[in-house]
Amino acid sequence: QVQLVESGGGLVQAGGSLKLSCETSGLTFRSYAMAWFRQAPGKQREFVMAITSGGTRSYADSVKGRFTISRDNAQNTVYLQMNRLKPEDTAVYYCAADFAGLPLARGRDYEYWGQGTQVTVSS
Repeated sequence: QVQLVESGGGLVQAGGSLKLSCETSGLTFRSYAMAWFRQAPGKQREFVMAITSGGTRSYADSVKGRFTISRDNAQNTVYLQMNRLKPEDTAVYYCAADFAGLPLARGRDYEYWGQGTQVTVSS
């Protein structure tokens, strides 16, 4: 069985930083592109960032220059470093895995999902 487990969320002040982790198991990690999505209360899920096994990245305009995605293929883990956080970044953050191997921005292209971790940014 495939499992994706996010961690590292919390409460931070605007302008601060936070690093999220997503540990995976039950899949051949190097065969999957990994991505981060987020969903705020009352809003649709939105794409944040994605990375292929080889390190090709894609970004949402709202976070480019502030967030960085990376992966450790030896540890089967993907990370999201978030800097200069804003209140509008407040959301539940989810990681996802796509066997197609491209850094896609569409949630429907991802096969596996974690349960999410809450990020709250105060003003």
